[in-house]
Amino acid sequence: MPEPRGSKTKSSQLAIWVSISLCVALAAGATGFYLGSRVSFARGTSRSSVTTSIPRVTATTTTVPSATSSTFSGSDGVKASWVVAQNKLPGTTSWKITGNSAPSGISGFANLTYAKVGQVVTLYVSSTSATFQVLAYRMGYYGGTGARLIWTSANLEGVGQPPCTLAKPVNMVSCDNWSPSLKVTITNAFVQGDYLFKLVSSSGAQSYVPLTIWDPASTATYVIKNDVLTWQAWNPYGGYDFYTGLGKCPPNHYPLCSRARTVSFDRPYAYGNGAGDFLGNEYPLVYWAEKHGLDVTYWTDQTVVQHPTLLADHKAILSLGHDECWSLRERTAVENANHVNGLNVIFFGASAMLRHVRLQSSPLGSLREVVDYRNSYKDPLYHSGNPLEVTGNTWSAPPANWPESRFVGESYGGYLMNGVAPKSFVVYDASSWIFAGTGLKKGQAVPGVLASDFDSFKESNPHPSNLQILGHSPLSSGQVQTNIGPSKDGLYSDMTYYTDPASGGGVFDSGTNNWINSLSSCNAIQSCPSKTLRRITGNLLKLFGTGPSGDTQPSIANWQNF
Repeated sequence: MPEPRGSKTKSSQLAIWVSISLCVALAAGATGFYLGSRVSFARGTSRSSVTTSIPRVTATTTTVPSATSSTFSGSDGVKASWVVAQNKLPGTTSWKITGNSAPSGISGFANLTYAKVGQVVTLYVSSTSATFQVLAYRMGYYGGTGARLIWTSANLEGVGQPPCTLAKPVNMVSCDNWSPSLKVTITNAFVQGDYLFKLVSSSGAQSYVPLTIWDPASTATYVIKNDVLTWQAWNPYGGYDFYTGLGKCPPNHYPLCSRARTVSFDRPYAYGNGAGDFLGNEYPLVYWAEKHGLDVTYWTDQTVVQHPTLLADHKAILSLGHDECWSLRERTAVENANHVNGLNVIFFGASAMLRHVRLQSSPLGSLREVVDYRNSYKDPLYHSGNPLEVTGNTWSAPPANWPESRFVGESYGGYLMNGVAPKSFVVYDASSWIFAGTGLKKGQAVPGVLASDFDSFKESNPHPSNLQILGHSPLSSGQVQTNIGPSKDGLYSDMTYYTDPASGGGVFDSGTNNWINSLSSCNAIQSCPSKTLRRITGNLLKLFGTGPSGDTQPSIANWQNF
């Protein structure tokens, strides 16, 4: 059975607008890998002996707009004065990776995926160059430059870190045996947002370390959620992730027998120049939201898991890109907030909530390891643990038996094969509020929207009874791969919407992994979909920013008409 792919290869092709060539490669060279059994490491004494001597640097505090300012309604959603003011500050394009630097020349990771003001973040960097420097950029609009430089470290001594370890039989690659390189205190200069820490070696090698800065006191309208569990699931650093692995397997064995069963955040990302999937499937939406001054705050998957009750302080949560990996606590938190508090949920990407994972601690901190056996019977919890924690291939697999379609509204359908040009989005319910101002009619096509993974409505799968189909886009046979092989009859990518009967909370699914990328300007490309998709996205965020969408635009069931 073929592996349903994500959008890593496709992301690099679609992120042309930021002029970055994303690199999907194993990060070797300066950092080696030990591919035997896991090395026993006396972490306590050896790590503490170096921690006290590593550089500890604090960002110079600058005058920045307050993140607690007024909000007002706009044509594309609820705006915040602090976001508008922030993006009027001088930006820079220096955040981009330049030159032909090898991805293996310098690499690193942080001990946290998200942090707040007052916390100290530890960076682990491997570089064989004499020195290196770290520059922290807040990603946004900033007059079209895309980022603002917030902080720069001093020149630091380059150190080639030891080979990372491989834990058998789960095939988990971890670099928790690396020594810390520097500690960064998060001051008020670090306004909440998505950050890329750019590592630059004296020899010219460059890479990123992503970090989300959040504000626990925020009551922003929109929560932008960085889908870091899925970033890590597709991270092949050291040769292993949930889909790939080293060594031989029987022909047509699915899933791949040599894959990892556990992946660790204690290692760099081997794609996106170290940024994971952020630049490929998430940043265009961040750029668009901040350009329009939307009232946003920034979380990661772990933020939802650790602070579920705070979802009640917001109107909508935005699931970006390729958000397929969800843990029980994350899924429960979001579904409860929708059912009880009327939280609106936007799935901008396809295959959302598909994979069933759970989190556990690593030597460097809590929730730093992601577990997914992708086979219920092989999971050690199968006979002794909570059935809803057992990691089957998908959430619909036993013993969880909890299909994502119950909440998302539809199911993962497959993906467009590599090399297939993006396909058209086709309008189904032109009378819907979401198409206001577009002039689109039923059956009208918007070229160039559908690519990578797609979702499809299947009447036989569990789904909300009041589901409304907004788009129904045919995909050519022979160009589509499904989870049971190449499609002979063709499939559809569907856009869906429904509202919770009790709370009024809305749930929207775009049906394609290419929606966020399609917000980008297409330059000279013909049939550019960005203008139309921006209007649709603005309609969506405007409605979902007012509170439970069902209060004013309850879904109208039309799935029976298929």
